[in-house]
Amino acid sequence: MNQRLPSTTAALSPRKLSARATPYVFALYMATIMAFLMSLVITAANSGIESDYLSNALHAYKLAMPVAFLCILVVRPIVVKLVALTVHPHR
Repeated sequence: MNQRLPSTTAALSPRKLSARATPYVFALYMATIMAFLMSLVITAANSGIESDYLSNALHAYKLAMPVAFLCILVVRPIVVKLVALTVHPHR
């Protein structure tokens, strides 16, 4: 006989982080994506798309990603407050 797990047990997967990690996971994903995209764009703007373009962009990304991560951690609380001042709350 198959027994189904309660939905609350299924929702608390051991592979997921606690909700307390949300600001850090958000910052990590945002920094990873934005730093990569900005590294591609800025490298193309500065030196064009040549044979070593991807290598140059990845070199820039090695610096940009940790800097972006730290900046997002610092700026996120300010942005949350600005959004709260700008957007009507849920009704």
